Amino acid sequence: MIRLIAFDLDGTLTQHKTKLEPANYETLVALSKKYKLLMAGAGACLRIFNQMDGFPIDIIGNYGLEFAEYDHEAKTLCVRESNVLPCDRESVERRVTMLREKYGFTEYVGDNVQYHASGCITFPLLGTDAGIEDKLAFDPDRSKRRAFYDDVCEVFHDYNVFVGGSSSFDMAPKPFNKYYAIIKYCEKMGISEDEIAFVGDDYGPGGNDESVYKSPIRFITVDDYRTFPEVIRKAGLL
Repeated sequence: MIRLIAFDLDGTLTQHKTKLEPANYETLVALSKKYKLLMAGAGACLRIFNQMDGFPIDIIGNYGLEFAEYDHEAKTLCVRESNVLPCDRESVERRVTMLREKYGFTEYVGDNVQYHASGCITFPLLGTDAGIEDKLAFDPDRSKRRAFYDDVCEVFHDYNVFVGGSSSFDMAPKPFNKYYAIIKYCEKMGISEDEIAFVGDDYGPGGNDESVYKSPIRFITVDDYRTFPEVIRKAGLL
């Protein structure tokens, strides 16, 4: 008895940082007639909303640090909660520098760390100003970062660490991650864990969907966003 379906965006419903394709948009419309829909993203709510071309959906942003509700009358998104957590930059810089020296990433372009307004941080192995071609070629299968992912998690024990983008680690202050955020939202809505389904692609070690994948929530895997309508049909949700 699924009542709510939550989604990842990039890689699940769209190509990275691109708009929804018509077939995926139409599938979401069909799902919205049967279920409550929720977007659980790693980025800011308004950026996600714009990428989805204003699709009417509630959005969790920044792993739960931000929440926005869709106003059906005004046809717009209203940010209801936006948390800004403190960040000890001196401690972060020291720990990132230690990891760079240990694993040989001492040469980089731009800043050592990227700080986000929410309190989340990004450890960009190539630096904040590295070229896009260098980023894409660096670690396409994530094997380089997964080789020392556990060590990064240990050093940043106060953060949830994700193998983000193509050449970085993204970190959200604990306890914030997608599973925590979805459960918090559903508790307010009176929806139990066994009434939730999640659709995502980033469920491997260090993936930002991994926390949901390892939870009791029903997880539906999408390995190519272009197959999303087919995956939904095979899952029996339409």
